Amino acid sequence: MNPYQANSRHPLAKAIIEHAKECGEDKDNFLLPEAHDFDSIAGRGLKAIVQSKQILVGNKSLMIEHNISIPDDAKKKLAEIERKGQTGVLVSIDSELTGIVAISDPLKPGAREVISILKSMKVRTIMATGDNWGTANSICRQVGIETFIAEANHQQKVKEVEKLQDQGHAVAMVDVSRSNSLALAAADVGIAVGARTGIAMEAADINLTKDNLEDVVTAIDLSRKTISLNHLNLVCACVHNFLGISMATAAPFLLGFILQPWIAGMIATCSSLGLVMSPYLLKKYKRPKKLENLEIHGIRVDQ
Repeated sequence: MNPYQANSRHPLAKAIIEHAKECGEDKDNFLLPEAHDFDSIAGRGLKAIVQSKQILVGNKSLMIEHNISIPDDAKKKLAEIERKGQTGVLVSIDSELTGIVAISDPLKPGAREVISILKSMKVRTIMATGDNWGTANSICRQVGIETFIAEANHQQKVKEVEKLQDQGHAVAMVDVSRSNSLALAAADVGIAVGARTGIAMEAADINLTKDNLEDVVTAIDLSRKTISLNHLNLVCACVHNFLGISMATAAPFLLGFILQPWIAGMIATCSSLGLVMSPYLLKKYKRPKKLENLEIHGIRVDQ
């Protein structure tokens, strides 16, 4: 295993460290050699000096950038790992490839069903990931996502968000890894899933504390209903003002009396009270019926 990854906050690094602890003889006193000159390379991997040896851990691009040769058998093994939808992490010691670590990141419960529901809501879904093309393609096929950007670092994700915005789209960035704060801030709406602390929580506009993708559907549906209620309030206010002005103007001619100021005041107060009270209708909000038969842990959808 790769002890120098203890300096990294990346989820893959944490997975490797946890597995190393499980494989160790003494789990309670698990010690790692100290890493020097540690450098985390966004979208590529990391490098460090451990016990006077140059260590590189990351994807194929990182190895190519440092002129490290990848043997044919390693390429075949890496392709096999990618076909399984796993992430292949290459390990180099002193400019020589010494191993490949295969990491499986299981799909979140209900991911495929949530993507299907989003499609039915006319929401286009694009996946941006730091994983390689093969892994990204495999995951997208499993969940039903048609468009994806692979091997994307934080800056590339921001550029993709800005590109969609330039095309006139309203962009919501959903972060499930808690490490895409730049893209969250750049999007029109940033949604952090399962983030309870950290930069991602501060950068997001909506924080979903439960680690459930179903809540993304609920958040979008609730926001749409809120906007619809605002539109309804605007229409009611316009109709009220039109009828009020018309009645005040026509009353002397059609009814033979002048509308008293106190009556107009009461009508205006009732209108304002209605606009203030209407948001309380959202208290009766219920999540979309499409989610009712979706079991978060069992992943069951009734057709």
